[in-house]
This record gives sequence, structure tokens and C-alpha cells, in this order.
Amino acid sequence: MRLKHIKGAEEAVASSPFVIHDAKERRGAWRELFGNEGAVHIEIGMGKGRFLMELAAQNPHINYIGIERYSSVLLRAIQKMEEEPLPNLYFLCEDASELEQFFAPGEVDLIYLNFSDPWPKARHARRRLTSTEYLKRYAAVLASDGRVEFKTDNETLFDFSLESVEEAGWTLLGCTRNLHQDSRMNEGNIMTEYEERFSSKGNPIYKLIAVPPCGPS
Repeated sequence: MRLKHIKGAEEAVASSPFVIHDAKERRGAWRELFGNEGAVHIEIGMGKGRFLMELAAQNPHINYIGIERYSSVLLRAIQKMEEEPLPNLYFLCEDASELEQFFAPGEVDLIYLNFSDPWPKARHARRRLTSTEYLKRYAAVLASDGRVEFKTDNETLFDFSLESVEEAGWTLLGCTRNLHQDSRMNEGNIMTEYEERFSSKGNPIYKLIAVPPCGPS
């Protein structure tokens, strides 16, 4: 993925009070940061933060953490937080491949994956956030009743994700190939910037909800 570099983004991320810079030291103690025993929900590849900020505003009793590895993208979310701070939301500028170093087993209750990079070349399949390698990482940090919710407009990536879920021994709790026409799956749905753009063009949105082995049935 090639992104336009924004001058000063790294410095802004490094100095922002909304970005946690010692994530590895907070492993197992994220609820102490929030000062409560509420559930911890994370979004991997949060982009500009619209989705997570709306969730955090609607659910003040839930603790949210957004992970975005690119500082030029995370900068936009920081700027939004400066305008409307949310006490139950923090950001990490980190690579999700290190997820297990940031969160202890059972510490995360829900993981959102929204319009992740499809990495279309076969040799890059392991980098897809719904690959079996990443599903193992998610299973390692999810609570016993935790789950993953994934949305995309890319049918090829969605099919790959369904195969990964089956191969990893996960269980599907929900699946749709046209989210906005599925009243059950679309209930309470918050659209991301990408989702709004793609759906306005008539593209169907795909979504699945899955739990790791030994999760709820």
C-alpha cells in the first residue's frame, strides 16, 4: 500500500495524548488506563477513525482502542479527537502483527476489521488481516466469549476470509453478502468512510462475525 506522506505526521503522533506509546508495557492492564472494568473493543486498521469514534460516543461504558500503523492516516483521527475528545478511546500507531505483545490472553472482547487491505497477490496472502496467521493472533487475545466482526466490499477477500475461518476451526455466527439488505446483520451498523463510498456506487457490502474455537455457539 502506497500512502501519501504528510509532513509532521510522525511528530504529531509522537506527541499526542490520545496515542499510547508504551503499549507493550500496558499488556494485561488496559482497563487500568481507562479506570474501569468495562469491555475492551479494538479496531485493527482504523483509518481516519470515524467508525470507532461513533462507537465510542454511543457506548461510553465500553473501552475502545484503535490500531493504525500509518502515522499519516492516524493523524486525521488525532485531529478529530482534538476537536471532540472521547475518554473511552485511545489509539496505537503499531503493526497488528505484534498484537499478542500488546494484549494479554482474554483481554480483548471484540475485534473489528473494516475494509482491510486485500493484498491481492497470492504471495502476500499471509498479510491479510483475515488469514489463518492473524486469526491465531486474535484467538490468543480474545476473551472466552470474544468475537471478530469483519466488513469488506471485496468479494475475493471475503471468500478467502470464509476459507480462513473454516481452516482455523472458527465458528461463523453471522454471514451476509449484502449487509445493507440484511435487516438482522445490519442492525446498529455504523458505516465507515469506505463503506459509505462503496455502497453509494451500488457495491454490496460483505460481513461476517466469527468466534475462535471454544467460543460461544
